[in-house]
Amino acid sequence: MGVLVCFHDRCFDGIGSAAVFTRFYRQCVDPKADFRYHGLVHRAGQLFDEGLFDDQENAIVDFKYSSSERLTWWFDHHQSAFLSEADAEHFRHDRSGKKFYGPDYRSCTKFIVETCQRKFGFEAPELDELVYWADLIDGAQYPDTRTAVEMHEPATQLTLVIEGTSDPQFSVRLIPKLMSMSLQQIMDIPEVRQTFDRLYALHLKTIDIIRSRAELKDGVVFLDVADQDFEGFNKFIPYYLFPGAVYSVALSRSATRFKIGVGSNPWNATPKTANLASICERYGGGGHAKVAAISLPPTDCARARKVADEIASHLRCGLA
Repeated sequence: MGVLVCFHDRCFDGIGSAAVFTRFYRQCVDPKADFRYHGLVHRAGQLFDEGLFDDQENAIVDFKYSSSERLTWWFDHHQSAFLSEADAEHFRHDRSGKKFYGPDYRSCTKFIVETCQRKFGFEAPELDELVYWADLIDGAQYPDTRTAVEMHEPATQLTLVIEGTSDPQFSVRLIPKLMSMSLQQIMDIPEVRQTFDRLYALHLKTIDIIRSRAELKDGVVFLDVADQDFEGFNKFIPYYLFPGAVYSVALSRSATRFKIGVGSNPWNATPKTANLASICERYGGGGHAKVAAISLPPTDCARARKVADEIASHLRCGLA
């Protein structure tokens, strides 16, 4: 049996979801299945290419729903899981017993494990470390900003590598390792350690850039780094530098998109009433209530800055 697993790429939870789904499938469905993996990223325009689902079994984990009749398994936990109401309706009418939605879960990795335990009797205690850290990282449950930003734990170090590597096949190679090795063992692999060391040096430079660019005003820290040579960065840096921030709005750019990242500070006790996913959905984005994002075409600089400004102003008004 050939199985294609499409997963949220450059994301600890997305890769963890692919690993636990693979273990579940081999343990509870077909131990001889042959797996292929395909990373998905949010972008402006169509998310699913024609002909993507070309295997006997096709799965999506930790990513938006597809109404393709060739999709056989689906797990996601994002509020903005459906590209359209038609997709949501298609999911509601599905009777396969293989498509699951858990918006109350902090991580898709834990959602898959617990759903498969209930539905199929799946047990894999050797994956407990992976599940624990996926839930902590995707749910922003770090005890403090230092843990999130200074990266002393193997899981946080691996997250930096996942999000920052330029190797397009790194995630695909990592998935089998997550099923058989501890996070420390993975970080001890010379290739992974060397990549981390290089990216951590850039991470420290990024902290300095954000310190010089970010502005905290009325509880919202805003930063525009669209002219810098990076798209992704540790989303907790603004709260590390500006603990008084309640929300953050960050504009960055890559070759494929402008990204507007919108987040809330989990260490600031100020009540957070804004649903960030709902705000981003107005502009074609989405995510979770506490962290969300928007992707716009890489040529649409004026609109990207306008949208980022509008969101920052909206959040400031809500805190006034």
